[in-house]
Amino acid sequence: MSIIKKISQGESKVLEFKESLPSNESIAKTVVSFSNTAGGKLIIGVANNNKIVGIDDTNIFTIKDKIASIVYDSCYPNILPEIYTITIKDKLLLVVEIFRGNLVPYYLKKKTKNDGTYIRIGSTNRKASVENILELERQRNHISYDEEINYDIDFASLDLSPIYQQFEKQNKTINLDKLKNLKLIKEENSKIYVTNALLIILGIYEHCVVKCARFKGTTMEVFIDKKEYDGDIFSTLNSAISFIQNHINLTAKIKGLYRVESYEIPTEALREAIINALIHRDYTNQGRDIKIGIYDDIVNIVSPGSLPYGITITDINNGRSEIRNKTLANLFKELKLIEKWGTGINRIKKLCRNQISKEPIFTEKNDFFDIEFIRDVDFFKHKKNEGVNEGANEGVNEGVNEGVNEGVNTLYNLIKKYPNNNSLYFSQKLTTSTKNIERWLKQLKNENKIKFIGIPKKGGYFITKNGGVNGGVNGGVNGGVNGGVNEGVNILNYIQSNQPVKSNQISTVLDISQRTVERELQALKEQNKIKFTGSSKTGGYTITK
Repeated sequence: MSIIKKISQGESKVLEFKESLPSNESIAKTVVSFSNTAGGKLIIGVANNNKIVGIDDTNIFTIKDKIASIVYDSCYPNILPEIYTITIKDKLLLVVEIFRGNLVPYYLKKKTKNDGTYIRIGSTNRKASVENILELERQRNHISYDEEINYDIDFASLDLSPIYQQFEKQNKTINLDKLKNLKLIKEENSKIYVTNALLIILGIYEHCVVKCARFKGTTMEVFIDKKEYDGDIFSTLNSAISFIQNHINLTAKIKGLYRVESYEIPTEALREAIINALIHRDYTNQGRDIKIGIYDDIVNIVSPGSLPYGITITDINNGRSEIRNKTLANLFKELKLIEKWGTGINRIKKLCRNQISKEPIFTEKNDFFDIEFIRDVDFFKHKKNEGVNEGANEGVNEGVNEGVNEGVNTLYNLIKKYPNNNSLYFSQKLTTSTKNIERWLKQLKNENKIKFIGIPKKGGYFITKNGGVNGGVNGGVNGGVNGGVNEGVNILNYIQSNQPVKSNQISTVLDISQRTVERELQALKEQNKIKFTGSSKTGGYTITK
């Protein structure tokens, strides 16, 4: 990109303008900020409105020497700027170019490291926080936050089943040595300690949350549905994808003799984007979380933390990869959840370009990374206005093509709210014939959204583990995986039909995070509705008589 075009786009993470020579401290702060972040250019001779005004060339060599002296005298460790002039439209500009340093953090000599370190956030120089300085020191030592030890949490107290389950899916073994090799645990003085990565993966930290919301229209003024997912990183990934799928359109095309369904935004692109957010977000900032917003016109994924190690949007578009959380990334690579380094962004673009001819928009907004997937607004309006009378009155097999199959989706939501009931119960609830109910139940079972648990006379229908993934045809089901489900009631009903049961069995069958299951079980025990019977190995939860 030419320098003229860069100037026309205004100040940025790597560009700052001054109409005339600024104060010594202002120069030093900008130089330190660029050195600690992504490098950059201070261009003197450009006004605030991006207008090129130029500078007087009378004492240009004296000015260059002065700037070099200011940088040498004011900044520590030493920074070596490149200072040169360029002429644009017969106007002389002075450029002070700074490259990102290897000895971060850089700071002002007259102040301490804690008070004199500055970083570049967007187009401004900001005083670095203690967390920022610690992260810069990690970068200097080539370590990442996620591989550092947490001495406060006992390894023996953690449930590692989410990790074991993922390795089993790949037919791989996992043991202590493997955990050490992956830097999920470390040994010091013959004692095992956990790293931050392991705690992030298991969802132990409070800020390991993904917040999802479906908003009405194109603003955040009114939300239709919202969920927070705070379990292990794998279940969080699946739940976030399911939430999006439940609130975007499902389309269908005839290919040869078969009807092929697909979401308006490629599932693989969404998955890649959420994985990118999970493994590249800044976990040192414990006051923020990943947010997913679904609007009529876009799907927006926002991840805390600017691009790491000084890379820019241009760099990632060119395939450059810099990993903020090395241990997390290595684990995802080991589990084949990501492919080659540096291919994620271009893969997302290609998937969207091939299916919907619209690439998502990637931006770095201050210290957030933002992805916007463009939705087909015309398609959305068309589907919204389509008639669904046949689906509501007949239970209609063509509901997917014509809009929302009201009968099937209403029944699906009812099963989520009142699990462990039979067809007669749902027939009475919906005031429709058992014939319709049986037809709708058959469709939901064929789509693997529900299953019958128990013996014919005493059992009932439950949502399957995968039921929420495809449950939101054209927005008909709100809340996908956990939407509208009263976990406590669901768990209680399941125990009643299958007692005795263990907590991990409940988590697997009902697709509720282990943490949520434990919390709900504790509440039910305090209400004296359930109790644990038998030994820890062979016993389970039963209903209190």
